[in-house]
Amino acid sequence: MSRLKGVAARDPRAGFRAERGDGGASSVPQGLLKAARKSGQLNLSGRNLSEVPQCVWRINLDIPEEANQNLSFSATERWWEQTDLTKLIISNNKLQSLSDDLGLLPALTVLDIHDNQLTSLPSAIRELENLQKLNVSHNKLKILPEEITNLRNLKGLYLQHNELTSIPEGFEQLFNLEDLDLSNNCLKTVPASFSSLSSLVRLNLSSNQLKNLPAEISGMKRLKQLDCNSNLLESIPSELAGMESLELLYLRRNKLRFLPEFPSCKLLKELHLGENQIEMLGAEHLKHLNSILVLDLQDNKLKSVPEEITLLQSLERLDLSNNDISSLPYSLGKLQLKFLALEGNPMRTIRREIINKGTQEVLKYLRSKIKDDGPSQNDSAIETAMTLPSESRVNVHAIITLKILDYSDKQTTLIPDEVFDAVKNNIVTSINFSKNQLCEIPKRIIELKEMVSDVNLGFNKLSFISLELCMLQKLSFLDLRNNFLNSLPEEMESLIRLQTINLSFNRFKILPEVLYRISTLETILISNNQVGSVNPEKLKIMENLVTLDLQNNDLLQIPPELGNCVNLRTLLLDGNPFRVPRAAILMKGTAAILEYLRDRIPT
Repeated sequence: MSRLKGVAARDPRAGFRAERGDGGASSVPQGLLKAARKSGQLNLSGRNLSEVPQCVWRINLDIPEEANQNLSFSATERWWEQTDLTKLIISNNKLQSLSDDLGLLPALTVLDIHDNQLTSLPSAIRELENLQKLNVSHNKLKILPEEITNLRNLKGLYLQHNELTSIPEGFEQLFNLEDLDLSNNCLKTVPASFSSLSSLVRLNLSSNQLKNLPAEISGMKRLKQLDCNSNLLESIPSELAGMESLELLYLRRNKLRFLPEFPSCKLLKELHLGENQIEMLGAEHLKHLNSILVLDLQDNKLKSVPEEITLLQSLERLDLSNNDISSLPYSLGKLQLKFLALEGNPMRTIRREIINKGTQEVLKYLRSKIKDDGPSQNDSAIETAMTLPSESRVNVHAIITLKILDYSDKQTTLIPDEVFDAVKNNIVTSINFSKNQLCEIPKRIIELKEMVSDVNLGFNKLSFISLELCMLQKLSFLDLRNNFLNSLPEEMESLIRLQTINLSFNRFKILPEVLYRISTLETILISNNQVGSVNPEKLKIMENLVTLDLQNNDLLQIPPELGNCVNLRTLLLDGNPFRVPRAAILMKGTAAILEYLRDRIPT
């Protein structure tokens, strides 16, 4: 036995488990431990561990294996100058408990043990005074040790998806805490002392059994995001209205019958109140929401919308679906809404076909009714144009000055020949045939194949894409939204300049295979379809892809490998039936989603 080994053996902290620990070390490659001593970071996720090997707890204490083999060390490998372990990831294993030896790693700033089978945490956790992030989500914790309140430097605490029924006394001592996730537990109350968590920015209490919130919660002066979705709340304390920093408030799937007023919430951007029992929306509820961008009132019992809705000048998304609304105030048309949902209402004043055409058509219709209950001037102008001599119905001025061939919003099933004839010798770079009744793409579009870069065929009745479209050599922008498409032809691979494609509101069940082979694509918009899967390996190869919108599809799971698509700047996944990532992760944005997915890739 070497002299060094003898020193290690006499270490009074070695305990009786050292030998068993050495046996456990076989599940941790020496190379990983060696790298961890240099970097201070060790990732053991997805290794099927039922216990943490002793060599991990003792990484800062024991002399490394290679030192006992009389190896020569270069200046960069001197083990006695090793870095203390600051980040330990043991997620996605089969751990049922952690030993008190956890206290041998006092330098830890990040401890991630999500997705295990832990029923408790050791009291030695109090030794981790430098800990800033603790993730114990997706375990089986029933209680938290009081010692957790000793972690005064903690900024992020993630306890979602456990079996917690209470919060320990003294929790308010975690005064540096900024992000706290307690969702999907069994909490029936929130302690009033929570108000002392003065640094808290995000609080997630969703999917518990809360019947009320303490009025003291309003003491969280920095709180920007509060998620109380899926509880049993029947009312909201009036004090909540004084939370000046609040930006996002989620109260979906509760038992609210009245909408609270928010006089001080001047920064509130999103208010989610869907799936409650709210019967009335009054002016007093709206007048203070100066900054609101999203108002979700779907699945309530509203019978009307007040004229004062126009006070919400910043509003972009309004969801009124599945209520008892029979009419809308015409003034709603003045708002610059990007999304208005009205499905599932007994609407009498707006025809179903107008609602089916989407938000902009509904707003246009409402605006036309403000001055006159008869047809708008625009409508009659279109009818007049249709009766004029052939070329007059084509906007020749737009062709010559703007290089646009525009024959949109005519409700026609065919594009007349005179539309193409009107081009003559002019250069046309854009085609707009949207908002018609086209069942196929006009064949004469091929005449413009060497100059057109922008084609809009949205809001038609296309069920297939003809080969003529695939021959537009310079096409860079293609809008096919709101059609009946469920596939794309392989020949689209020849669109070697295509950068943006919009396939929203169609009938796709998968991301069309041909898209993976168009390497120039930067933006794919395929929201509101029935897409059930994507191929992360093929997406990763698409080096130019920066925006992928998969909102409101049928994705039951998101493959962790999607996290490797590091070029993505915008990844939108809301409105799918998958369980993870949770809404709290989605709200943090694309970078956080990709990081979360990467952490779940089995190694």
